[in-house]
Amino acid sequence: MMSEIKFYKETNFKETPIGKIPKDWEVTKMGDVAFVKGRIGWRGLKASEYTTKGPYLIANKHLINNKIMWDKCDHLSEFRYDESPEIQLQLNDVIMSKDGTIGQPAFIDFLPDRATINSTMMLLRVTNNGFAPEFLFYFLQGPHFKRFLAQKISGTSIPHLFQRDMKELKVTLPPLAEQEGIVEVLGVVDLAVAKAGEVIAKTERLKKGLMQTLLTRGIGHKEYKQTPIGTVPKDWEVVKLKDIVEINRESRDPSREMIHKTFFYVDIDSVDGSTGKIRSPKKILGKEAPSRARRVIHENDVIMSTVRPYLKAFAIVPRELDNQICSTGFAVLSCGSKIMPYFLLNVLFSNQVISQCNRMMIGGQYPALNKSQVSEIKIPLPLLSEQQKIAGVFVLIDRKLELERAEKKKLERVKWGLMDLLLTGKVRVKAS
Repeated sequence: MMSEIKFYKETNFKETPIGKIPKDWEVTKMGDVAFVKGRIGWRGLKASEYTTKGPYLIANKHLINNKIMWDKCDHLSEFRYDESPEIQLQLNDVIMSKDGTIGQPAFIDFLPDRATINSTMMLLRVTNNGFAPEFLFYFLQGPHFKRFLAQKISGTSIPHLFQRDMKELKVTLPPLAEQEGIVEVLGVVDLAVAKAGEVIAKTERLKKGLMQTLLTRGIGHKEYKQTPIGTVPKDWEVVKLKDIVEINRESRDPSREMIHKTFFYVDIDSVDGSTGKIRSPKKILGKEAPSRARRVIHENDVIMSTVRPYLKAFAIVPRELDNQICSTGFAVLSCGSKIMPYFLLNVLFSNQVISQCNRMMIGGQYPALNKSQVSEIKIPLPLLSEQQKIAGVFVLIDRKLELERAEKKKLERVKWGLMDLLLTGKVRVKAS
């Protein structure tokens, strides 16, 4: 049960190397209050050094939303685990990514077995009784640390944070009771965020199950047939994309044709693969257009990423992006009279289509499809009346998901706002 927390605005500050903080707070170096250690020199394990059980090996890719995905972690041999006892994890340790995606921490409040970190991670173990480990976890998400990262991250292709820099990091030390109060407040918000995430995950599972049912069984059918893409209702067609859509029907070179005009440019990063929406198109001057800005898009076109399509960067073009430009990394699918755009979009997300893409992709680091391969993708095709019913179900679920995601983002904004106030001492907490 949360204790009674009182908040009050601080007015008495002092200047420090990391800015203004309350007069009764201290500033110290991370290395003076915590053991800091990253695994150095590991460039990978031999196949024989991975095991199916035993000590867990945590990499930065196993951290999602500041949580360790234990079921995704690798396991390593007893020998490899025992050779580095200083980074064998303990309860109340904090670990943090130091390569690639830098600065994502996780708090060790649970250990399913022995565990250690690989060379993409760093261990921070509190050694000062006046420094709460959970407060360190939140400090590493707060504004002081974000500014530090912006100054210290090195490397271009793979950013890296050095252990020596982490030891020199200036850390704020509020009174221990206040640290615990801050942890309690932020922990409540984190719990609400986690519950919102669980609601979203439940709805996503519902949609996935309905998609599998509706795109293979339809609505109200009793007779079915086997096809190259699996079982579908007997009166459905199975068609190739080239038979029902026009692919990449219009191109334009804005760097030559609209030199002094601006346009909206949709690249892979502009598409939210979890929602099928274009979230952040870039406004670009024609003469500054990248070489891949060539495909013209129109309202209700469906854009399909052909580079690593299994990541599902697919979306419907909204009215406000009519006659704009997208990357040649997309296939632009313009629907004919036989298929609804929203139905097509959901078919693209289905296992029926993704499995075909996975079989056809060519290339190593950036596997992709070409136009001829896209044109050969087979999809199920009900009558328009049934497409409309199926699409209607997906519309309702997507609206539900949009509301749930908006609620989670709202809670996350509350958390960031609280961290900015509490971790800088602008607002103080007192537990009673």
